[in-house]
Amino acid sequence: MRFEVFIASKLKLGNNEKSGSPSLNVALIGIILAIVIMILSVVIVMGFKKEITTKINSLDSHLKISNGAIGIDDNFSKVDFREVSNALKKDSELSQNISSVSLIAEKPAILKTDNDFKGLQFKGVDANYDYTFLQNHLIEGRVPSYENDDSTQEIIISSTIAKQLQLNLNDKVFTYFIDDKVKVRNCRIVGIFNTDFDTFDKAFIVGNIALLQSVNNWKMHEGNYVGVNLNDLSSVSKDAYDLYGKLALQSINDNDNSTVYNVTNTRQNNISYHTWLGMLDMNVVIILVLMVIVSGFTLISALLMVVLERIRMIGLMKALGAENSSIRRIFIFLTHKIIFKSIIIGNVAGIGLALLQKHFHIIKLNPEAYYMNYVPIDINITSLVLLNVGILLVSYLTLIGPSYIVSTIKPTSSMRFE
Repeated sequence: MRFEVFIASKLKLGNNEKSGSPSLNVALIGIILAIVIMILSVVIVMGFKKEITTKINSLDSHLKISNGAIGIDDNFSKVDFREVSNALKKDSELSQNISSVSLIAEKPAILKTDNDFKGLQFKGVDANYDYTFLQNHLIEGRVPSYENDDSTQEIIISSTIAKQLQLNLNDKVFTYFIDDKVKVRNCRIVGIFNTDFDTFDKAFIVGNIALLQSVNNWKMHEGNYVGVNLNDLSSVSKDAYDLYGKLALQSINDNDNSTVYNVTNTRQNNISYHTWLGMLDMNVVIILVLMVIVSGFTLISALLMVVLERIRMIGLMKALGAENSSIRRIFIFLTHKIIFKSIIIGNVAGIGLALLQKHFHIIKLNPEAYYMNYVPIDINITSLVLLNVGILLVSYLTLIGPSYIVSTIKPTSSMRFE
């Protein structure tokens, strides 16, 4: 063991054997608070990103294959599910990553009751649609069935729409679709959900695509787009580009098929949300930098206090022939006692608070502003380890400069210091 480490391990912080000086205790508390704030900032932002991303990817298809023709008429922009399905089967690499493929149609509609009405978007999906997320957020009822023709009229609506129109489970409601003429369907509410994702809850109802196919006079294999959900989204942009190329090649080779398909991914379709999530990363960086600066000044103050309390010892060691660099390392190692103690206590307190929030949802949020009704937590061990390693590294680098104060202390004057 190097003698600097040995001497530092035998020294106590402060002159009191039982506890350090008040200044060192203040420094300890300051560093602990900074570490707690850094840990909570990281786990909260990671929680926000995870929850919002999960909702976006669950409510919207990872890949959307639509008609590339420009137009607003439903019949002008329809796609053929059989053609898209053939292209997907030919892409063996993408096929292994696909979790579900569904034909989807969307159309503006008006829900009308005896006393009120509301304009929204009717999202018609087929039996292959992944209802897992909506099923997990059902307050009442069930998701639409696809067993027989009678289930074509079944829809699920959000609690927001249900409250606004005073609708309940199993109520029947007239749904109006307006093209060249008004078409009416009598739908039955079989489920009420609440995702806390205000953009979706206020604007969408979900039902059987067969209803929209009947409204648009489409065949059973026609819709507005084909939605593809993937198991792994790490290469979603590349998957979209590759699929676009295969659909274009298929269109060229098929003389009877003049459809030009467009393929977009969830990041393109929800760019505003992903931009907002990116801004959260910048907020975390700013908080971490501020906390590191606060901790740095606190550590410097602690080092100066330790040096002042040991001036006579410094003079004695210099008189015995110790070099300034060795004495500096002793006090850096001694100050690291504060750092290690702060990290242990800070991690216990920070992770403990995070676990309490994760399991009991103590701090609530306004879902209209944050898309969830509580502060989310995502505890990632790798991120916390990297954070603590970073704190140790920055703390050591911070102490190197101020430790040079040792070299200014002269043995002749320090031996008389009281």
